[in-house]
This record gives sequence, C-alpha cells and structure tokens, in this order.
Amino acid sequence: MVRAGVVPGQRVLVYGVLGVVATAVVCGGIVGAFGVNRVFTGLFAGSAVGIAVLVALFGRDVVVLGEQAISRRTPLHESAIAWDRVVAGRFTLDERARWALALDLSGGDEQHGELVLLSIPPVVRPVSNAYEHRKREQVAQIRKMLRHKRIPVTVLPEIAGALHEHWKLAPPTAH
Repeated sequence: MVRAGVVPGQRVLVYGVLGVVATAVVCGGIVGAFGVNRVFTGLFAGSAVGIAVLVALFGRDVVVLGEQAISRRTPLHESAIAWDRVVAGRFTLDERARWALALDLSGGDEQHGELVLLSIPPVVRPVSNAYEHRKREQVAQIRKMLRHKRIPVTVLPEIAGALHEHWKLAPPTAH
C-alpha cells in the first residue's frame, strides 16, 4: 500500500475552519465554566482539541494505492477505483507551477478523469528537510507501484532531470 493524495484547497479551508471552531468551543466552554482566570487553560485545551480535529480530518483525506484497487478516502466517503481504469500517469506542472503526479482515468465520475496523487514544489536541491525526504519517498513508492502495475507514465524532461540530479531518483516510468 502506498499513501498519496492531494487535499483540494476548498477542503483545506473547511478543515481549517472546523479546527478553529473546535478550539473556540472548547476554550469558550472552559472559560464559561471556570471563569476568566482559566483563559490560558481554555486556549491550551482548545488548541489540543483543534489540532486533534485537524489531524483526524487530514489523516482520513487520502488516496491509497493498494494491490487490488485505488482507494480514495475523505472523512465522510470512501470509493474504490479499479486499476484497469487507469490509462496512464503524468508528472507535469500544475496550474500553480508545482509538480503534479496524476493518473488519467477512463470512465467514472472523477473530475476531468484524473486523480492527483502528489503535488510538490519544484526540486532545486538535494533533500534538506523532513518534508522533502517524505516527498522523495512518496515519489519512489508511487514509481515502484506504477511500474509493478505496468502503468505508463509521461514525465516532463526538466522534472525527470531534476529528480535524477537532486534526489537521485530515476523518473517514475513503466518498463
């Protein structure tokens, strides 16, 4: 199993609002029950609950590439996409000049017939922090799964060159 997926901006906004609301409700409840002297206790407890809500929401919003199918999960819904619906993959620039690894799908009701697995800022240097290390590992895992499933992947030459030069990864192509 490989975890991937990109949370759309609209859902990020909803999740953020839910986290802030949870923080405010817990903080307000503690201050209301114990008085103004417990503002910092309320903020601390509210922040802990807000962070827990965000972790739960973002942790559930994921795409899992499994051996049998691709599972697309949100906090309220889960659907499966059969591997035979995957036509090809592509590693290109998205509308925000980030690198996006997406699968093109046949049939179904997915938006524009694609499933975005990964969106990362352009790679311009070797791995230098935990975020870049995690994204490098995700690219390697997705590449391995797509090769295993014999899914052809198109990669822009500048992306392939940067992945090879800076992250020491061959492009995610099928054999």
